[in-house]
Amino acid sequence: MSTAEKRKYSALEYLERERAAQTRSEYYQGEVFSMAGASREHNLIVTNCVGEFRNALRERGCEIYSNDMRVKIAQSGLHTYPDVAIVCDQPRFEDDQFDTLLNPLLVIEVLSESTEKYDRGFKSAQYRLIPGLREIVLISQYGPGVECLAKQENGLWILREQRDIDQAIFFESLQITIALRELYSQVVFTSRIPPLLDHPPH
Repeated sequence: MSTAEKRKYSALEYLERERAAQTRSEYYQGEVFSMAGASREHNLIVTNCVGEFRNALRERGCEIYSNDMRVKIAQSGLHTYPDVAIVCDQPRFEDDQFDTLLNPLLVIEVLSESTEKYDRGFKSAQYRLIPGLREIVLISQYGPGVECLAKQENGLWILREQRDIDQAIFFESLQITIALRELYSQVVFTSRIPPLLDHPPH
């Protein structure tokens, strides 16, 4: 999430503005936050995710959205854009524009240096407010690393992770397994390890 503009907007004003805009912004408590662009590695990982999940879910009628499908957390009013969102029930939308999803089953965020703390912290906590959401997936773009936070029947969230490029990871909410090499196809890792952020991204 980038620096907010000073003017306060209603949710309807935000949607009208967002639908006419050339770039994407998030919305929370009256403020609009511009979103930064994505790296080559980020885009490759997102594309790989969409392809692998589509192949695995081909017979199940799930819908897979990337980048431009907005998700609204009704409980807080946050409007945000997961890198990938998957819904396997009948999708529900904010209105008849069908561009603001209310009921994802699984969301994926590809972590970057500027957004990692936000994605792990505030954004993950917001996603957990969605009643039907069952899994939050965080994928590193700097080296092999996939973390799955899955909601259990008792309401607890359990973390599983895989950092071995030669192994696979199980997505509990979808009951499928995908190899990390497929998620990272064509991605060349840099040797630079991003620092842990001690403040929200701007």
